[in-house]
Amino acid sequence: MEFIDYVIQNHEQIISLFLEHIELTFIAVGLSILIGVPIGILISYVRKLDKPILGLSSVIQAVPSMALLGFMIPFVGIGTIPAIIVVILYSLLPIIKNTYTGINGISESMIESAKGIGLTKSQILFKIQIPQTLPVIMAGIRISAVSAVGLMTMSAFIGGGGLGYLIFSGIRTVNNYQILAGAIPACILALFVDYFFSLIEKLVTPVSIQMKDLSREEVLRKRKIQKVILFLILLSIGGVFLSQVKFNDNNEKTITVSGKDFTEQNILCEMVSDYIEANTDITVNRKCNLGGAQVVFSAIQRGDIDLYIDYLGTDYTDILKYSPISDVNKVYQTVKSEFNSKYNLSVLKQMNFNNTYALAVRQDTALKYNLKTISDIVPYARELKISPTLEFVNREDGLAGLNKTYGLDFADVIAIDGSPRYTALMNDNSQVIDAFTTDGLLRKFGLVVLEDDKNFFPPYYAVPVIRNEVLDEYPELENLLNKLGSYLTNDSVQELNYEVDELGKNPEVVANEFLKENNLI
Repeated sequence: MEFIDYVIQNHEQIISLFLEHIELTFIAVGLSILIGVPIGILISYVRKLDKPILGLSSVIQAVPSMALLGFMIPFVGIGTIPAIIVVILYSLLPIIKNTYTGINGISESMIESAKGIGLTKSQILFKIQIPQTLPVIMAGIRISAVSAVGLMTMSAFIGGGGLGYLIFSGIRTVNNYQILAGAIPACILALFVDYFFSLIEKLVTPVSIQMKDLSREEVLRKRKIQKVILFLILLSIGGVFLSQVKFNDNNEKTITVSGKDFTEQNILCEMVSDYIEANTDITVNRKCNLGGAQVVFSAIQRGDIDLYIDYLGTDYTDILKYSPISDVNKVYQTVKSEFNSKYNLSVLKQMNFNNTYALAVRQDTALKYNLKTISDIVPYARELKISPTLEFVNREDGLAGLNKTYGLDFADVIAIDGSPRYTALMNDNSQVIDAFTTDGLLRKFGLVVLEDDKNFFPPYYAVPVIRNEVLDEYPELENLLNKLGSYLTNDSVQELNYEVDELGKNPEVVANEFLKENNLI
């Protein structure tokens, strides 16, 4: 019943993402067919190309989809385009291989007979080879199409939209209902796609091939019914495409606001967007839940986004590559100056909350080892496993620097991204995790945050980062964001995160309610 309640409360978002997923999937599969079938025909005629092209297609299949998405960003940016390109690349192998195999599987005697009655190569291809091969080609297309539905969920990592947004948001917030709200429609869509292409397969397969178990009249009668069903499906798909068209409202004042891929950033992205739209005549294009620090920073450098909220510690250590320090003023002034000179970005006034790193343990672990500070862990580190995020492991202000500063030597390091590390901690698969001081999950699971008694972690005050040309065009944004930042404290932000992570509210709802409660909109 609780899942049904969640679906009812969030049905508009689920339907919107479902329609978006359909659109993206059919675009990617359609382009895959237009590219893959001709390539399969080409290599069946030009034998010198078959091994290189099939080999390259196989190599692409072996590359992890997330790695390929990350590789795409510097070249084609973020959003739907790189997502569609990646799905096309993954869909090509079955289509190319089945086309190639089907054409080569036609008996030589049939080809010789065709030549004997005077058919040209092109006539043989279009009158004999392709019609005879269509069942095999369609089998490859069906495999690619069903796989494309699942692969398209990856697009959520780079702002491409679709059902992946629900799935990955649910994983990060330990919200099983949200995961199911994304996964179940994706499964239904996969079954629908398979049925859709099975209809096409039956309609394009020559009647003579289908007459093994049925009479010609029965085959033709079934084909009439299949044509009607296919027409209705195509009509529905056309409606989906039209529903996703964003008509121009003649407002030239538009900016793109983005955020990283965790709860707090989703809230801030929605909050900043609502706040700007309510207090200016600017239209905001939202690209929330975009990805990690480097993904979002690359996007603003390319001009794919115009504004996002970042953290001083991330900018100072991860972007500018300085060693972590605790001097807030020096960190802020350095980031502000160098972002402007190196990247043509403006760093506005820091907000009132400091979402710095911390180590957290369960209450029973803290009692067992009498843990209050990070230094207290040192004598017991070899008995404890830590599950940090992947980003924490790879940052200078993360695990390596922490170990060096405190002399820590954990029994094992099991890197887990996002909120599943909290699940691992509560299941005692690990005993220590990294966290942010404003995490709502700290409150949800009643964890003990250890004091950074050696002041290792740099300040992580939130700061708006905006492209200089956008700020020049809309200077009013600076005062607006400065005012908003004064309302956001550690306690208020942790409460907002808690409402999403534990109470199951949508980030956009939580953000909007906060703005209304504080008379900001």
